[in-house]
Amino acid sequence: MATRAEPIAERNPFLTGRDLAPVTTLSEKLGLSPGARHDEANDHDGEELSEGSASDDGSEEDRGIDEVTLEEMARLEGIFKEKGMKFRMVDRIGEGTFSTVYKAEDLHYEYFQNDWDLESRDHAKWTLPPLKQISGSLQSLRSDFDQNQSRQQAPRYVAIKKIYVTSSPMRIQNELELLHDLRGCKSVCPLITAFRHQDQVVAILPHFRHQDFRREGTDCSHCVCQDHPSSRKAKIQGSRAVTQPTPTGYPKNDQRPSRRANRAGTRGFRAPEVLLKCTAQTTKIDIWSVGVILLTILAQRFPFFNSADDIEAMIEIATIFGKQKMKQSAMLHGAILDCTLPTVGMTGFPLSLIVQWSTSATRPNEGEDLTPEVKEAVKFLELCLELDPRRRISARAALASNFLAELTYSDTEPEEMDVL
Repeated sequence: MATRAEPIAERNPFLTGRDLAPVTTLSEKLGLSPGARHDEANDHDGEELSEGSASDDGSEEDRGIDEVTLEEMARLEGIFKEKGMKFRMVDRIGEGTFSTVYKAEDLHYEYFQNDWDLESRDHAKWTLPPLKQISGSLQSLRSDFDQNQSRQQAPRYVAIKKIYVTSSPMRIQNELELLHDLRGCKSVCPLITAFRHQDQVVAILPHFRHQDFRREGTDCSHCVCQDHPSSRKAKIQGSRAVTQPTPTGYPKNDQRPSRRANRAGTRGFRAPEVLLKCTAQTTKIDIWSVGVILLTILAQRFPFFNSADDIEAMIEIATIFGKQKMKQSAMLHGAILDCTLPTVGMTGFPLSLIVQWSTSATRPNEGEDLTPEVKEAVKFLELCLELDPRRRISARAALASNFLAELTYSDTEPEEMDVL
């Protein structure tokens, strides 16, 4: 990462994409005493800003922030201080699989050329009017300038993307290089700067106020899995997929509204209800992901599920559990599943047999070569990989199960047990 990413972050880790520019004030334009604003900025620059997140200006913003987030923001401010940057952390505004995003105020905004700032670009820059039109007093000229200055001195917020250290260095490099090369392109979020501190990579991006578009279609749409079985069956029987003959291929100009739901999880670890776009997802989707991890360990194959999209993911699951159970799972969420692939059977295979086939050179009979420990793990695996989320084991029940309760640490010192 350090060698190939040097054109982006290593050459000048906190000035990339932000060239120093002189600050032009009204006093300089009119020949008045210069430097007053710079003196104020220098005085302010000498203050201790590492505690900016707890300043009076941000007291309202800091309300409701948990202690863990405050500690994370304090660590980032320490990194910025070492890099010569000045950011006042405000809050954590988002997190995902590969990164966490924070909102922060750029305290050194006025010392750089900020071509990325679309808000300031929309406002016309202040310029002296032609000499023939200067008929007003200096007071009116100063008033116009003050209005422009008040707009420029408003807090400038940026989005600080903290990329997780577990991310692939090649993936981080590709992301930063793409953002760097696409700066100035329309509809592309510009990269302000990026730097690396030890094993932590941070990218600075513009902050845009937005609404969570994922709420559309999730809050207002109702999944039939929450209905009574009789009501759900009546809705499915009266649907167009049942009452009308099945068309061949995809219908032209399909007017049916598409289903939208959260697609949480990593590819290959998504639960069936996520693939079927259920809008009433619960923490049971994490139990399914844990089951996939356990299956990967028992089968000694990674990745166990390796699909390119949601359709292939459902085919892979149907290959193990069978078309009959997958159709029942689809109907639970108000969908109709139809699979004509000859390699997908109706009944599927037991998970114990899947583990045996994956770990044996020959094709043994079911349950022959499994040790008692593996058999206990397979029983727990069956509880995690339950297609119906209502019957899938919960986290509380999983922790109380025999498979996890019988874990012992005989070779562990008492001090290490306290840590565990």
